[in-house]
Amino acid sequence: MSWISTTFTSSLGKKFIVGLTGLFLVSFLLVHCGINSLIFLNDGGESFNIGANFMATNPVIKIMEYVLFLGLITHIVQTLMLAYQNKKARPVAYHATNGAANSKWYSRSMTLLGTLILIFLILHLKHFWFSKVSGHLAESGETMFAEMLEVFENPFVVIIYVLAQGALGYHLLHGFQSAHQTLGLNHVKYNGLIQMVGTFLAIVLPVLFAAMPIVIFFGIIK
Repeated sequence: MSWISTTFTSSLGKKFIVGLTGLFLVSFLLVHCGINSLIFLNDGGESFNIGANFMATNPVIKIMEYVLFLGLITHIVQTLMLAYQNKKARPVAYHATNGAANSKWYSRSMTLLGTLILIFLILHLKHFWFSKVSGHLAESGETMFAEMLEVFENPFVVIIYVLAQGALGYHLLHGFQSAHQTLGLNHVKYNGLIQMVGTFLAIVLPVLFAAMPIVIFFGIIK
């Protein structure tokens, strides 16, 4: 059996792919959050639109978009396959378990948290990415910032976006450190730093993402 087939079929290989794609997706979150945070300049969306237009027209970014989708789909599929394999390996649950004694609840709920994030992503893509690729924005003459103002007028949407960031935060809190461990990047000298960076990202990224719909909904940014 070749190393490629082993990677995609063995539990260890799946964990390696999940960890690798997970860190790749974190890098995307950093870029995405950086561009979106330009709305906090409160300049009528001018800086944000420049950044969004660069991301939409740069050929390298366009190629990376497809790589991103491939990484996201691979991450989801491999995670679900791991969850299925784990359940299949233990079809009958233990009579008594005390998971809290050995791990945090969010580390045992990564599949559930990931599913909630996936549902949010579908909604997010419908609101913004589909408008771009369908040509709606070009035809209407609207900017991406104008699209944000329109989407976040709906309080129901704002609530969903904010709640989704809670799921993202807990997913990152365990996933960032777990990915480094799976990839063999942990070391006594750097474990503290890895944990600190993971905690920082798990707090700052969701807070910034959640703040965006809130400040727009309340008219702080317009």
